[in-house]
Amino acid sequence: MGFVRRSVTIATAITAACAMVLSLTACSASHDDDADGGTKTTITSDSMGAAALFTPSDGITLNQQTPLNKWAKLTPELTDALVQYGFKKENISHATSDTLDKQSRAIQDYVVNRLSGKTVTDDSGIAIPAENTTVLVAPVVAADDSTRQYGDYVSQELSTESDADEGATDSDDATSDQPEDGSSNGQSSSSTNSNDESNDNTADSDDSTENDDDTQAQAVQRLVSSLKLAQESGMHVVLLANSIEGYKPDAFVSFSDARTIGHLQAQNVAAKLELDKASKDNPKRIEVLLPYTTSDDGDTGAGIDSQFAKEAFQGIWQVLGAYYQKGTVISPSGALTKNTTEDDWLNVAYDIGKDRATAKVLSMRLEHSGSTSTTTRIDGIIAMNDYVASEVVAKLDDLGYTGSAADINPQITISGIIGNITGKKDLARESVPDPVKAPENDDSANDTGSDAANETDKGKDSQWPLVTGYGSYISSIPNVVKGKQWMTGIENRQLLAADIAEVCGRLNTGKPLSDMSSVRDSTVGGIKKVPTLNEPPLAVSASNLKATLIDPGYISLADAGL
Repeated sequence: MGFVRRSVTIATAITAACAMVLSLTACSASHDDDADGGTKTTITSDSMGAAALFTPSDGITLNQQTPLNKWAKLTPELTDALVQYGFKKENISHATSDTLDKQSRAIQDYVVNRLSGKTVTDDSGIAIPAENTTVLVAPVVAADDSTRQYGDYVSQELSTESDADEGATDSDDATSDQPEDGSSNGQSSSSTNSNDESNDNTADSDDSTENDDDTQAQAVQRLVSSLKLAQESGMHVVLLANSIEGYKPDAFVSFSDARTIGHLQAQNVAAKLELDKASKDNPKRIEVLLPYTTSDDGDTGAGIDSQFAKEAFQGIWQVLGAYYQKGTVISPSGALTKNTTEDDWLNVAYDIGKDRATAKVLSMRLEHSGSTSTTTRIDGIIAMNDYVASEVVAKLDDLGYTGSAADINPQITISGIIGNITGKKDLARESVPDPVKAPENDDSANDTGSDAANETDKGKDSQWPLVTGYGSYISSIPNVVKGKQWMTGIENRQLLAADIAEVCGRLNTGKPLSDMSSVRDSTVGGIKKVPTLNEPPLAVSASNLKATLIDPGYISLADAGL
């Protein structure tokens, strides 16, 4: 608890120092206008006021595959939206930080300098009142390999507990790189002192972890103290994506969370396969792939990614659970049954960090036990994100599945999809045909009929299933066009940007947020009745690819492989 006490002491010192700034209108803290990419600007009196944006640096995804849900993509759209709403571009500042420590310092500097009168004046040199300033903050939170695959602004909560982790530290990376057999990545040593060296390294690692915890706790306290000071001085604080435990902002912008992402994919699969029309005689066959990474100590029930996977499964089961319970949907692998509950997420979870994990899990799930076909019939695979979906597509091809999701509706061809997209028209798909009826009498077929039936069954068994994902990876869009991946998802960025700009404008001019249809009160960081902005994510398939991705300028025809 020592570092917690030090954190509180530091936070108190920051508050006291800033209070002195208010009384003396001076501050000894220096401020670099270009720190972390931020710029400080001058505000004119005929504008909406000032908006200061603080976001995390963009993370990376496995194999450098890039989702469209990136801070670097949203920031220019938000700037444009603020300008369109009435803010002047020179009055909008932006700073990025790769750690919470750096971000909290940048915010502290901004608030202290703002209150000291060193920044933000109109054309006459008169300081713009603090109440005409909105500080937008997307707190830097931990994101492991699995959660990064969904993009950079999946909503999470920044914990104020002392053991909060701040992303992947050096020790985290070393742990994740350990071989599956538990051996060291380094070359083995024949030295008799190897055990002593190992113990020394362990001690160093423990010290490093303790220092990281100290830094994190201090950063959280610094951030909260700075934001509270900003509010006390009249500024407005809007948190983006990530809430802070126990802290109440003036408004919160909710991005998609794990439950929402799981629910979105399950809902689209249920609609496309028309699960309400499925029967026990002809159930739909759906598998759920739930990637996560284990915690540092190998615990499969703990850690950020495990919590994400658990909540994602809850969103999936909210939609599909009833169908499994009725027997109108089954899992070919038996991983999901009528007795499964939303707490049984581990039944379909697997460690994405292991070599070729997705391919191995899918191969095992679709292992064929019959004798009439070399493939196992599967109607849908919820792959959770586009990185996993790309591996699913490759493995399905290896296993001998043919066709595409477009073949589920024979009236729509791939060439028709491409023609509609390039012809700048959206594709109106027909509904899915009714499920095949069960034979009235299995013994009545003659030998010829049985052979024909067997051939039909083989064709159905090898039919390409619906594959879902999330993130709208540019590398995955061609698979969506081809029908190999049925759907992906993306935040409605431009609409979110417009809404956020309106929130800032209303806060700066004293107008209520309750008049906005996209804002309603919710519990944020454990605090009730916080005005919360929410726009549902977009489900993207070949049928609406043009309207959702090409027309808004998110991707080009070339990106789509057209």
